[in-house]
Amino acid sequence: MNEEIQFVLDSAKESMDAAVSHLERVFIKIRAGKASPAMLSSVLVEYYGSQTPLSQVANINTPDGRTISVQPWEKGMLPEIEKAIMNANLGFNPMNNGDLIIINVPPLTEERRVQLTKQAKAEAEHAKVGVRSAGQDANKEIKDLEVSEDLESNATADVQDLTDKYVKKIDDFLSAKEAEIMKV
Repeated sequence: MNEEIQFVLDSAKESMDAAVSHLERVFIKIRAGKASPAMLSSVLVEYYGSQTPLSQVANINTPDGRTISVQPWEKGMLPEIEKAIMNANLGFNPMNNGDLIIINVPPLTEERRVQLTKQAKAEAEHAKVGVRSAGQDANKEIKDLEVSEDLESNATADVQDLTDKYVKKIDDFLSAKEAEIMKV
């Protein structure tokens, strides 16, 4: 196969991988009722004048499926961490016991499960758009190359196969996430 075509296919695959890995990161943040340290990954704490990720100023653990505990490395950070968790608008009510912050993760209501499923579907659709866009860009680049019609048609078929493979991967992620969200 032509080197230029291989390069176009590789860059399309890279873009599609990026869309899928972004979806994975987003899905981690969509809460499915079970406590996870990743739920606090978006929390930024004011630490000596700069916004710092919570994981860099404290240990985050899940002692059980419904509780997250946050133990700061400096006791003086407790109020700052508590405030940051409240400001992150994650729907958590942190409790400060003087040593660590305890967050009880409430069980999801049926209505909330449906909302989260819709959110997951929207994110999956967004990822599919990214994959299809990468495929279209690759096809345009292939058309711009000066190669024979056979090579061009084979390359566009390869791009379509790649696109189909990634769309199926996204659908599989989505159905797994939906099952996780709807499981009571």
